[in-house]
Amino acid sequence: MRGWLRKLSDNLINLDSPLGKKLGFTSDLFEGWLGLTDNYIYISCIISLKPRQGNLSKLFNNINKYGYGIKVPTPFADMLAIIKKKGFVETKEYFKEAGQDIPVFVSMVKSDKK
Repeated sequence: MRGWLRKLSDNLINLDSPLGKKLGFTSDLFEGWLGLTDNYIYISCIISLKPRQGNLSKLFNNINKYGYGIKVPTPFADMLAIIKKKGFVETKEYFKEAGQDIPVFVSMVKSDKK
């Protein structure tokens, strides 16, 4: 398991969980899970079941609406194109378990309504 996955393993947001539903992270739209740390939600292992219908944008908007920033570690090409278009900024985070820095794209918190 990658270091950043271990970091999130105690704070997973599962599909259709109370917080998942609040954010629009539901099993009719996505597969996978999200991770919560401090004021950020990590989007790492998700698949859209209805691509190109705006569901990921809605998820981003809801995450920000509830006061969380978004972090996307080591995105695949399709996700990278989306987050760059949305203005995410590339940073690096050191993960002790992996023993290295990994690229993480960040969108800052836009609201404080939790």
